[in-house]
Amino acid sequence: MADDGRATTPVSPAAAAAAAPATPSAASDVALDADAGFLTIVVSHRKHNYSFELPDDATVADLFDDVAATLDIPTCNQKMLVPRGPLLKMPFKDPAMTLHSLQGKTLTLMGTPAAEVQAVNTMADRVARRNAARAAQRAKARHGSHNHNHKPRSVTAADDARYTFLQVRPLDGLPRPERSLALLHRLKEDPGIRAAMRKHHFVVSLLTEMEPLAHTQTTHEGTSRTLGLNRNRGEVIELRLRTDAHDGYRDYKTIRKTLCHELAHNVHGPHDRNFWDLCHQIEREVDAADWKTGGRTISGDTSRYTISGQARHAYEDDEDDVHEDEGGWTGGEFVLGGVSSAAAAEPGMSRREVLAQAALERQRKETGAERKACDALAKGWRPCQRPDPDETK
Repeated sequence: MADDGRATTPVSPAAAAAAAPATPSAASDVALDADAGFLTIVVSHRKHNYSFELPDDATVADLFDDVAATLDIPTCNQKMLVPRGPLLKMPFKDPAMTLHSLQGKTLTLMGTPAAEVQAVNTMADRVARRNAARAAQRAKARHGSHNHNHKPRSVTAADDARYTFLQVRPLDGLPRPERSLALLHRLKEDPGIRAAMRKHHFVVSLLTEMEPLAHTQTTHEGTSRTLGLNRNRGEVIELRLRTDAHDGYRDYKTIRKTLCHELAHNVHGPHDRNFWDLCHQIEREVDAADWKTGGRTISGDTSRYTISGQARHAYEDDEDDVHEDEGGWTGGEFVLGGVSSAAAAEPGMSRREVLAQAALERQRKETGAERKACDALAKGWRPCQRPDPDETK
């Protein structure tokens, strides 16, 4: 009974606590209860980690949709590697799979944003159109040249039989003469050599092999090697086919270029400007007519030769030189080679097109790496998980 005569009801401690204002700790507990309905999934892409907050009942399809909306990677291009888990990609084996098993793990995302794919495809189309236009131009040029310079096949065959090497013979007394003979026949039947001999009406009585040691001189200035000899303006042409030790053969295009040099001696004896003009004309004609290999000189139309141990440019004119080979030439090493279309950019391509081809090559390698990773996972391979140092303590 109160002093004023009113009745009072006893209040329990629990009711008093419920009626009291909420403390800070109590507000935090309420927030945690509100967040309890969401999951956090961590996805790693290109060395960056992204956290995605999804409802507790979200599926793997929802995760893929969120990734597509955030990183602009279409769902069909996404592949996710799960540590000690399956490979996730569309179509899903279990579309209703929840994300509870993925929580606490870092998923590795493989995929390219749609903008990058579109840019590469656009550039690839542009390069393809440019290459097609160039191929059409080359085909048109070849067709016009063929119609303009075409000769009946019977006339060409008759010229081949007339303007040729009447005999080919390897050097006696050296090992593997059959290989030397095959190499000499290859030079004789080379499309470029045959075309040059037809055009200039060259006839050589004998094409044979040179003894390497007999035409090698070593002095204090170095070693000089005679690579070819032309005797009596086409009566005999000797070529250095072998290495100095007789245990191997020189590069075929090096030997062929030596032959071009010796064929020029059928017309000009001294190494003057007229000789070099004809020599390089024959070299260009041989390269242009070589439809089997499509070889090109690395340095273009000019070459560097070593005459009597002294280096000089091919067009350098010096009438006071004494040529020891009397129509042959002494030379150091030089290399001819063709440009491979698989390993090098097409001549005349712009920098943008070269970069586009490089981007296509990188995308091809990346796709191959992803395919290998997927195949490895399909066979049961799983990424190696290193233990956390804090857990081992």
